[in-house]
Amino acid sequence: QVQLVESGGGLVQPGGSLRLSCAASGIIFSRYDMGWYRQAPGKQRELVAVISSDGSTNSADSVKGRFTISRDNAKNTVYLQMNGLKPEDTANYLCNAYAREWFGYEYNYWGQGTQVTVSS
Repeated sequence: QVQLVESGGGLVQPGGSLRLSCAASGIIFSRYDMGWYRQAPGKQRELVAVISSDGSTNSADSVKGRFTISRDNAKNTVYLQMNGLKPEDTANYLCNAYAREWFGYEYNYWGQGTQVTVSS
C-alpha cells in the first residue's frame, strides 16, 4: 500500500519560512520523480517544484529563488523549503510520486496535502 504523508504546513507571516516534508512508503522511492503541487480554493492545481530520480530539479517561475526542493532517498522523504512566503502562496500543498516503466505503464500517487496559510 502506497502512502505519501505530508507535514510541516501551518500559519506563517509574510516573509516567513516553512519546511514541508513528504514521507513515502510502499514504493521504491529512489526510482520515483517527486513533486510538490499546490491548490488554492477555486483554483486549479499547479506544479510548485519537482525533483527527478536522478536529482535534477525544476520549479515554477512564481517560486524560483524562494523555494527549494530536495530529497533524501535514505529516508524516503522529499522536502520543500519555502522562504520569503507571500500571501499568494496560501494553498494546500500536495506531494506527488511519479514513475514510468520502459513499456509505458505509469505510476502516479498523491498525498492528502498540508495546508499553508500566509497571513499577517
